[in-house]
Amino acid sequence: MYRVALAMLALVAGATSASAQSMRSFSTFRQLHGETRLQVGLDYRAGGLRITPGRASELYRMDASYDEDRYAPTSTYDAARGIVTLGLQPAGAGGLRVVSTRQLRQDATVAFAPSVDLDLALALGAVRADIELGGLNLTALTMEAGASQAVVRFSEPNLSRCRAAEITAGAAELTVLGLGNSRCDRFSLEGGMGKITLDFAGTWTSSTAAEIKMAMGELTLRLPRNVGVRLTLDRFLASFDPAGLVRTGKAFESPGYDRAERTLDIDLTTAVGGVKVEWVK
Repeated sequence: MYRVALAMLALVAGATSASAQSMRSFSTFRQLHGETRLQVGLDYRAGGLRITPGRASELYRMDASYDEDRYAPTSTYDAARGIVTLGLQPAGAGGLRVVSTRQLRQDATVAFAPSVDLDLALALGAVRADIELGGLNLTALTMEAGASQAVVRFSEPNLSRCRAAEITAGAAELTVLGLGNSRCDRFSLEGGMGKITLDFAGTWTSSTAAEIKMAMGELTLRLPRNVGVRLTLDRFLASFDPAGLVRTGKAFESPGYDRAERTLDIDLTTAVGGVKVEWVK
């Protein structure tokens, strides 16, 4: 029995060592050489992801730690077109491995120069994401979130005018904070069966239109008191608490909407679930 126990301990130790050895580090970056715009395609399939404004001297940077037996980092840059493709995608042997969570903790930090016009396209798989877009020169955003837990922040005003922010979320838990700082002319979200919070607080410089479609799940709208809000609602079995919005015809409006200097017009379609309204400064 003693020999059997020793043999099992040796086997576990060997497997743990092999798993630890499969973790690799990866870094890629490009110095800023007068570029004024950057189109980004970021495809990240599993692990932790952080996006943040970067150094003024670097066009972009990605630092990652990944399981080389199951995933591979990608990095290509087309200087003539100003396009970079980054990410972490499945590669190598598949299958289930029972090893330490700490050993297989994949993480990546991606940063972009605040000075360049940024067209950002994100595709996220089973990802825990913390995405800070405040303080960047964001001109457009598209984001596909699968089974993700993601927080998207506009902690500071966007340095550029944003044409549109378009988000598609599957079975995701998604929170978007500070949309008033995004400076996007149009915002759209198509949700599946997750839990979604949309916070429209921030420094509003113009009016915005938002189109939201939820199949099923929970939706929380945090609406700013200093902006005129008009919500048009098409619901099937979803519950809705207007919480301070007043019905006007087929829509719900905040008091003084017709006199507001800046407005937020929301077109909301939801089937099953609930819609909750909260007010923020």
